[in-house]
Amino acid sequence: MRDLDALALRLQAAPAVLVRVSCAQGSVPREVGAWMAVWPADQVGTVGGGQLEWQALARARQALASGTALADEVRYPLGPSLAQCCGGVAWLSFESVAASDWPALQQRLAAPQSTVALFGGGHVGQAIVRLLADLPLEVLWVDSRDGVFPQATPAHVRCEHSDPVQAAVADVPPGSRVVVMSFSHAEDFEIIAACLHRQRARGDLPYIGLIGSSTKWASFQRRLRDRGFTAGELARVTCPIGVPGIGGKQPAVVAVAVVAQLLQSNAATWSLPKDQT
Repeated sequence: MRDLDALALRLQAAPAVLVRVSCAQGSVPREVGAWMAVWPADQVGTVGGGQLEWQALARARQALASGTALADEVRYPLGPSLAQCCGGVAWLSFESVAASDWPALQQRLAAPQSTVALFGGGHVGQAIVRLLADLPLEVLWVDSRDGVFPQATPAHVRCEHSDPVQAAVADVPPGSRVVVMSFSHAEDFEIIAACLHRQRARGDLPYIGLIGSSTKWASFQRRLRDRGFTAGELARVTCPIGVPGIGGKQPAVVAVAVVAQLLQSNAATWSLPKDQT
């Protein structure tokens, strides 16, 4: 369950203290906007762990237990006093929240959404969807076969049957990262060709990735050049996909490499911190 979904559910049972990173200077564990909701014996989310989070939890739970007013914002230097050597400074805000605050909280806490358009419901595709479950994005999952998708998928995953499969490229949201790994090379080729036509017309697909070997991509390039695509257009396709240096061909291992590459591609959209300690 994603943090926002868990927050909505837990607030129905009891109010909480919402802790957010309101300002950051230097090296800090989490970015501005990171949050956690705190109850007497539970929490949802994280502001970075370690002594910073432990002290924030203690402050929030003391306020819950005593009913005392919360300080709007507290400054935490991440040095010897916290037994953390990050060297930066984090400012945390504290506020009481209840179920009645949920509509406003949903708007405030929702992370910017981006989309991964995943073509292929096979073993690697399923492993990728599992890894993407906790990331702030939507997934459009496309396959031409009936009955290939799991019966239950997370709320952020939209499954689409498309035959021919490449027809779904027209409906991919602008700015999507496209990952192509269908059950056949013939489908893969047509999906890539459709993506390149889309890119030529609209230029709104920042990442087009194709699973396969260098030999497969060399064959595809020859055929795509025959269809009129230029070397510059073909250079927009990443094949093989995945961060180099991650060995193994098990679906879960391939999925880790692919998702890591997607994170690199989409770091600005997801506001991923470069320095995590």
